[in-house]
Amino acid sequence: MKIKKEDPFLKIATDIFKQFVSSSKIVGLGSGSSVASTLVHLANLSSGVDLKFVPTSIQIKIAAESLGLNIADEGRIPEIDFALDGADQIDSNFNMIKGGGGALLKEKIVLETARTFVIVADKVKFVKRFEMPVPIEVHPFARISVLYLLEKMGLSPKLRLVAKGYPYITENGNIVYDTAFSPTHNLRGMEEDIKTIPGVIEVGFFTKKANCFYSINPDRTYSIFSP
Repeated sequence: MKIKKEDPFLKIATDIFKQFVSSSKIVGLGSGSSVASTLVHLANLSSGVDLKFVPTSIQIKIAAESLGLNIADEGRIPEIDFALDGADQIDSNFNMIKGGGGALLKEKIVLETARTFVIVADKVKFVKRFEMPVPIEVHPFARISVLYLLEKMGLSPKLRLVAKGYPYITENGNIVYDTAFSPTHNLRGMEEDIKTIPGVIEVGFFTKKANCFYSINPDRTYSIFSP
């Protein structure tokens, strides 16, 4: 299904509002440019509606605040009715890799708790099989031990660095290993194995399926997929 629109985020936000947000009270917000672009229109559509938003990063919190949205703290997470997020890659089984922006821990908490959620992403992020490393958030004290144990599992972790060569630090004060792996059908099993390593905080595999996925095409149309 494709819908022509000069700004695809306006129509996507309208669909999301009608299907999910209009009956919600607490909304979770993932991070990234697709979420921010959709949120601009969602804020206009929800004007006058009693909504509270739980952001997963400073980036999206600032964006929500600038739109005059009501911000709720983590105490409202168990009450999240709906969440909006993006993804770094989505495979043919609608599994996702997330964490390119470093917010994987909070995003996973929100998406695992939300009653419903949707993903908005550019078409290029929809792939047959994963083609990128998976981010793994790690406590700094476990930097060497986790590196050793990931390599022992046959994985290829690489410490994420910022432009000046310093280690990238998440908002939670942790480091990230971007970890190359051989695609497998048992992503959940791999995720569970990695998370048994002491010092691993979270893994950027997201196997919980969204209610629907919005794929934005290069011609600014979009397609909707439901797993």
